[in-house]
Amino acid sequence: MRKIVFLDRDGVISKYYPGDWSKKWEEFSFLPKAKESLKRLTKANYRIVVISNQAGVSKGLFSLKNLRYITKRMKEEVKKSGGKIKKVYYCPHQDEDNCSCRKPKVGLFRKAEKDLGGFNFEKTFFVGDSEVDILAGKNIGTKTILVLSGKTKSREETKGWQKQPDYIATDLFSASEIILNSRVSSEPRHCERGPSPVIATRCVS
Repeated sequence: MRKIVFLDRDGVISKYYPGDWSKKWEEFSFLPKAKESLKRLTKANYRIVVISNQAGVSKGLFSLKNLRYITKRMKEEVKKSGGKIKKVYYCPHQDEDNCSCRKPKVGLFRKAEKDLGGFNFEKTFFVGDSEVDILAGKNIGTKTILVLSGKTKSREETKGWQKQPDYIATDLFSASEIILNSRVSSEPRHCERGPSPVIATRCVS
């Protein structure tokens, strides 16, 4: 069974701009330890798949060409650091477009399933920084990890959400600890956990 991990981009891998986007490569900035986290997941034989809403395209703030170039450079920088992003899927639409690909809808996950095949969503993780990400993960059936490095800054902000994440982590590095030690796709390890959702990174065999 292939090991897959789904990641949102802005606020997870790269800097989140409230109400804005990385419109060109010069505005794109990796978050601390993001490249190291991607390297660790790659070395553990996880296929890393990025799934991101990028409505700035349909708003006319940047072009698909710019988005593709940012993606190309992002993947190159990750590769230089020893990691590998297998696939990147973007939804360029807005809510009113009523597309099937904009999270929390699951069209992009289904596309990844078609392209990669051979995996069970229940044995994957989706790491995101917003309620929309958690809803998307729950809608497709993944384990969900909310990171506090982007749109959402604290656990308090999750009160009143339609769905709660399975885990809360400070950033992608902490999320990678959860993923590498939980082993939902194989023999589980014990993680120190409190009431769900939890901030849990310390796990033992």
